[in-house]
Amino acid sequence: MQVTDAPFDWPLPDEAVRAALEAAYRDGSWGRYHGPHGEGLVEDLRAKFASEHALLCSSGTIGVELALRGCGVSAGDEVVLAGYDFSGNFRAVEAVGARPVLADVELESWCLDAKALAEVRSERVKAVIVSHLHGGLAEMPRIRALADERGWAVVEDACQQPGAMLEGQPVGSWGDVGVLSFGGSKLLTAGRGGAVLTGDAQIYQRMKVSAERGNWAFPLSELQAAVLRPQLAKLDERNRKRRERVATILHATAGLDEWLRPIALRKNAEPAFYKLAWSLIPAESDPDLREELIVKLQASGVPIDVGFRGFTRRSARRCEKIGTLDCSERLSRSTLLLHHPVLLKEIKTAQQVGQVLDHEVRQLAS
Repeated sequence: MQVTDAPFDWPLPDEAVRAALEAAYRDGSWGRYHGPHGEGLVEDLRAKFASEHALLCSSGTIGVELALRGCGVSAGDEVVLAGYDFSGNFRAVEAVGARPVLADVELESWCLDAKALAEVRSERVKAVIVSHLHGGLAEMPRIRALADERGWAVVEDACQQPGAMLEGQPVGSWGDVGVLSFGGSKLLTAGRGGAVLTGDAQIYQRMKVSAERGNWAFPLSELQAAVLRPQLAKLDERNRKRRERVATILHATAGLDEWLRPIALRKNAEPAFYKLAWSLIPAESDPDLREELIVKLQASGVPIDVGFRGFTRRSARRCEKIGTLDCSERLSRSTLLLHHPVLLKEIKTAQQVGQVLDHEVRQLAS
């Protein structure tokens, strides 16, 4: 059994992007430090994410670091983040001289568990990084309320979920600072790049001061801004289509409950799917099963791979750990991630992906 449209290239051919590149050439902005495309992108992001300020930068990883600096995090402080998360977030905490404090994730959402976060008692905690991963959305109302109660700043990592909505509010606007990525594989891509969003003028000013080092140290170019604007205009429609394809794939694999646990979708939410996650349940105790399955799925044309390694095995020299981080450890061994370009193909392709996944998992189980 084979997925006939494979491989699934990204970015897609896009005449609007071509026109934006040609416009940047004609007006000469392609070779300038600043110009109309960057300025326009800032305004587009402010409107899209209901944010007073938007700061363009060179990557989502640098965006998280700037966000921490904007929130006043420095040497001697502590920053809470999930035990299962992107490695760059752990390194961003270290880059500002702070110490990571690891709390567990929800097994169903792959996101920071508000109950685990409530167990953090250190008076040195200054901020918490909350990542929305793999189509899962963190429980932001509860996390926001807890952070406000404890006096913690919230850095909301929306790099995987631009355009997602939670309880009618844009993901990325729940935190004191929201971070976006425009990396080469992302839903909004310029090859590299990122943005930081905030409604706090003091945070915005501190981020600007941190990035200004005689020149703008972490820039997004005019060419990058030019190609992002037409993609942003299409984001909602593309996210809608991805959600429809995800529903098709999940329907095709619904009979695999003993083997596959898909991401749990929150009520009153519209996620954005940069990745679609499952836990291969037996791999939580036998990770070799995951490797065996991935080889077969990739050979059949399914664009699937492993999840993050997480931080559960980081030493006490580098971080604090709250509890056993059991869910983070299980997900680091068992996560399967379907890459998003397949979700913009026709419905028959999503059906094929679901059928191949169903077939190969059943073969593994037999």
